[in-house]
Parts: sequence; C-alpha cells; structure tokens
Amino acid sequence: MRLRRSDALLIVVCLAQFMVILDVSIVNVALPSIQRSLHFSDSGLQWVVNAYTLAFAGFLMLGGRASDLLSRRRVFLVGTGLFAASSLICALADTQGLLIGARSLQGLGAAVISAASLAIITSSFAEGGERNRALGMWAAMGGIGGTAGALLGGTLTQAFGWPAIFFLNVPVGIAVVLVGRRLIPQIAPAAEGRSFDLAGAVLISGGLTAVIYGIVRTDILGWGSPGVLLPIAGGLVMLALFVLVEGRIARDPLIPLDVFKMPQLRAANLIVALLFFSTFAMWYFVSLFLQKVQGDDALLAGISFLPMTLLIFAASATAPRLVARFGVRATMVLGLSLTTAGFLVLATLSPNSPYEAAILPGGMLTSLGAGWSMVPATIVAVKGVAPEQNGLASGVVNTSRLVGGTFGIAVLSTIATTHTNNLLASGHGQMAALTDGYKLAFLIGAGVCALAIVATVTLLRRLPAAVPQAA
Repeated sequence: MRLRRSDALLIVVCLAQFMVILDVSIVNVALPSIQRSLHFSDSGLQWVVNAYTLAFAGFLMLGGRASDLLSRRRVFLVGTGLFAASSLICALADTQGLLIGARSLQGLGAAVISAASLAIITSSFAEGGERNRALGMWAAMGGIGGTAGALLGGTLTQAFGWPAIFFLNVPVGIAVVLVGRRLIPQIAPAAEGRSFDLAGAVLISGGLTAVIYGIVRTDILGWGSPGVLLPIAGGLVMLALFVLVEGRIARDPLIPLDVFKMPQLRAANLIVALLFFSTFAMWYFVSLFLQKVQGDDALLAGISFLPMTLLIFAASATAPRLVARFGVRATMVLGLSLTTAGFLVLATLSPNSPYEAAILPGGMLTSLGAGWSMVPATIVAVKGVAPEQNGLASGVVNTSRLVGGTFGIAVLSTIATTHTNNLLASGHGQMAALTDGYKLAFLIGAGVCALAIVATVTLLRRLPAAVPQAA
C-alpha cells in the first residue's frame, strides 16, 4: 500500500525529533567510556551532557521565531544539517574542548529542529483530529527518544565504542535532509517582511542559558555558592531586560508579549513544565537505582526501560482519541493522576526491591500518564494560535518542557544527595541511604504532579468538555 504524502511528511519530521531527543539521553550510558578515552575529570565530564542541554534550552525560542520569519522548510533542513555535521565532529573528537564545542553546536541544531518540526506540523495539518494525531506522534518521539537512548547507548558503546553513538546521527540526518527537501512544502514565511529582533534573541537565549547553567552547577556546588547564585542572578536580570525590550523597545519583537494574554497558552506551558520537572528526573533516578543500588550494567538497565518506552509510545498515539471523546482537560487529569500514582509506587522502593515489584509498575504508570498528559497539553498550547506565531508557540512549549526537566533533575538530585549524605553521616548503610534519597525525590515528584492536576482543573476549566475530531 502506498504511503500518503502527509504520512511520509509526518514520519520525516518525527524522525528528526526522535534523533534530537535521543541525543539527550544516549550519551549518559557512554560517559564512563568517554571519560577514560579523553581523560575528563569527574567534574568536567558533566559538560558532555550540559553543553548540549544548555544550548538546546537556550536557543529554542530563537529557533521558534526563525521558523516564523524564515522558510520553515529551510530552517528545518539547515538545523538538521547542522545537527548531523556536529554529530560527525563529536564522533571524531580527540580532545575535551572539541567534543564539548561540538556538543554545543548539536544543541543549537536540536533547538532549531525541535521548534521548526512542531511549526511544520501545525502549519501542514488542519486543526482538529488530523493535527491532534500528528501532535500525538510528535510527542511520542520525545518519550521514545528519551528512554531508547539508554538501550541504544549501551548497545553501541559496548559493541563499537562511544563514537558510534554520534556516528548514528550522521546517516539519519542526511536521510532526513534528502527526503525532507522533497516532502516538506515550501511554505512562505508566516511573518514575511518583519525584521529580526537581535537584542531579544540575545537576551532570551543568554538569560535562559545563564539560569540553566547556574542550576546544573548544583551538581558539584551548593545552592548558596557564588558559582550558582551569580549566573542565576545574571540570567534573571537578562530575562527582565528581555521583557523590557519586547514590551517597550523592539519594533518587531522576538516574542510578542501579547501571546501570553492567551490563558490556555500560559496554563498549558505551566502544566508541561511541572510534568517534565518530575518525569525527566524519574528516568534519571530509576537508572541510578538500577545501576548503583542493584548492580545492573548499563545495557541491562536500558533493557529494563523497554516496557516503559513502548507504553509511552502507545499512550501518546492513543491520546488524541481520548481528547476527542473526553476533552483535553479530562484527558490531562487522567494522565497526571496516573503519573502521580506511578511516583507513589516508586517511592515504596527498598534496596532489595525486585524490578517487578516497584520499578516496573511505577514506571509503567508514570509512562502511561505522561503520554496521556503531554499530547493534550501540546494541543492546548498551539490551539487557536495565529499562523504567524506557530513557531513561537512551539518554541515556548519546548522551552517549558526542557527547562522544566533540567530544573527538576537539578533540584531533585540536590535534595536526594543531601538526604543521602545526612543518612550516611548518621550511620545508615550506603545502599539504604541512596535508596531513601531516591524515594524522597519520587515523593516530591508525586507532589509536583499533583500541583499540575490542580493547575489543569483550575486554569483550564473554561475549555469545552470535548474536542471533536475532524474527519
């Protein structure tokens, strides 16, 4: 049976998004091998991950606005080409500086791809059932990419060495560019004739990067350290200046502040940030528990995530049908309730807990709930947005997701580590202390998801009860 052009377009765009999210997590398993090969210190090694995350989060808004001001097809293809080229540099890197620099370029390419891909979907698929199904597939790529990274990272590193995790992106990126040139329509810029707000781009990207830089530094510094407080304060000042420039100075602002007058856009992004605050950290802590407490190797830990990967894909794919039947608000409440329950199950862990007793059921509930939450939240965020602001809305959603996830890992890992160290100082065993630290993080994650439920019920109460699918 011949594949419809619209389905082929969706596959290409989702493949690029999968590649981008995959690279967030695939490196984690290969870190010990990279450290031995390039002689990273323990503190320096974190920048193999953080260089990518910082650039990704910091330039998402810039990528979203570029998708509105320029040809979305061209922006998407340039971003994919940059991502593939920087991946090749990563694979060939023989020094620490070259690898970290190439990872930053990867993050820039990822930001452009992620924002442009969502803008292409919102402009290529009609609002309603058709767009909702496409958004479901796009959101599923995020879940699958994030969890598949552990399995692929372990397999490739064990079989071929750490450069293989970066070489993987090169043929995929080339294929996306070649096929994308034929499939992605030549859509005229949605905001043609408008100037580019350079001051706004520098302030929003620099501000977000500085704040996130301060947050991730808590891995090795305390929250009261100048190395944490100064970049966060500097970032907040830049963000305040950004609001001033956008509201009072810029002729064609990067982010027209009027867009935030849409209550559903504000609410959806708050809920997305809260959801990913918890779920990003869940994958992180489960991986640590399996490897540091229960002694699994990286490959076995990756295999343990497979049921969750499959379930989050299934949940994201079926979410549009739930939205059509019950509405976005009810679907989000259901999903967030399941995610909260999953965290509570994970919080029952003990050092000797079998995988089937807590990790599997807790992880599956969390994955199912995340898939059923993220898709309707994305639908709400882009619904009713003017065509010339589709890229802007997609950039805001992606920024909320990544900033929420980065902040969640930083905050929860600091809390868990502090709790573990206090238990160790009072004479507890190492495995019990580690587990109790993870359990505390899971309990806080459950509380944050419960806050997201409250936000959904109160802030989205004016939405219609159900959103009918288009034929």
